[in-house]
Amino acid sequence: MAKSRESFDKKSKAQKKIKQRRDKAQKMEDRKAEAKKGKSLEDMIAYVDENGNFTDTPPDTRNRKPVQLEDIQIAIPAGNIRDTVRTGTIHFFNEEKGFGFVTDNSNGQQVFFHGSNIGFLPKKADKVLFDTDMNDRGVIAVNLRKPEE
Repeated sequence: MAKSRESFDKKSKAQKKIKQRRDKAQKMEDRKAEAKKGKSLEDMIAYVDENGNFTDTPPDTRNRKPVQLEDIQIAIPAGNIRDTVRTGTIHFFNEEKGFGFVTDNSNGQQVFFHGSNIGFLPKKADKVLFDTDMNDRGVIAVNLRKPEE
């Protein structure tokens, strides 16, 4: 008596594929049945509340605040971070790797700086003047210098 050419493993794989195809076809039919083709425009509109979150309910017009056209600015706001010279204190400096952090006196923010942007050997707690610039990771301190006393 000859053995079947299909082994048990081949049969189970074939059955799995057939089952997956059936399941996929069933899911597609279910999605088509549940699709809302007759949506009205009101159902598709999304509103933004006073906190900037999307909602499906329209805003309350009684709480509306009037906005003057002259008050709307489409530009970089005044006080750009690149405009002013800042003062700060060296918080950390790694001589071997050549980088450190300055604590800005105006806002307490720690700003990264690289050793190539300084002309002296900084030490922790040194007072410095610096400019800020943007790079791909955020704000960095450039042109570090000691204040003239």
